[in-house]
Amino acid sequence: MPDQKLPPALTAPRTRALTLCGVLVAALFGVAAFVPLPYTLTMPGVTADTLGDYQGRPVITITGAPVRPTDGQLRMVTISATNQDERTNLWRALQAWADPDEAVRPTDSVYPKSDPVKSEQVNAQQMTESQDSATVAALDYLHLSPAQVKVKIDLGDIGGPSAGQMLALGIVDKLGGDGGSLTAGRTVAGTGTIDDEGNVGAVGGVPLKTQAAARDGATVFLVPKGECSDAKVNTPEGLRLVPVSTLAESVSALKALRDGGEVPSC
Repeated sequence: MPDQKLPPALTAPRTRALTLCGVLVAALFGVAAFVPLPYTLTMPGVTADTLGDYQGRPVITITGAPVRPTDGQLRMVTISATNQDERTNLWRALQAWADPDEAVRPTDSVYPKSDPVKSEQVNAQQMTESQDSATVAALDYLHLSPAQVKVKIDLGDIGGPSAGQMLALGIVDKLGGDGGSLTAGRTVAGTGTIDDEGNVGAVGGVPLKTQAAARDGATVFLVPKGECSDAKVNTPEGLRLVPVSTLAESVSALKALRDGGEVPSC
């Protein structure tokens, strides 16, 4: 066969150098795509009806005061995360970034000090404090004495502080302090910390929590007022976002929904 010479442009030293660099860069990106990174994937987690049972046990049990039958649901919501030792690579992180049902967070923000025991202890302590504050805030709103009314809360192994608002609303609804059902038969979900004075605080992860709420039948989502913009990211169709900053505002918003009044929105 006759010799076939390549065009000079393809054999020039500069072209060969650029080609080699391109191959090396592609190889580096290929390797980097599968190198473990210090990030954790989060996604919509379980929800639990604070007016009902969770894992076969009542979430809220009240003694020392009459408790009325309730209808509808008041669902607290969670996010779940990949295991601490399950590292995320660049390729998987890019996939999660494009998926509204997933988010990527630094592992240290999900698992404090990369210590699973420490993480569990922190989450358990936050849940205990959240339950205590929810009880104090709810009884104070109803003008009831904690010396006479006892509240027991059981959410199994769910941890963290973000169930506070929905626990407080569950206590208020069970005690019937507003004169009727808060839900009017609806499935209402929400998130937010609560303190002893009834202030509702931000929690993070709201876009994933709205997905969990809609998945489990909620049509209304109570969101801390400062997280309205986050809640509007990929909001599920048919889920109404209601911003609140206190327990009193939450109760008022639910009563307005029930009675056809004016309800705030994000």
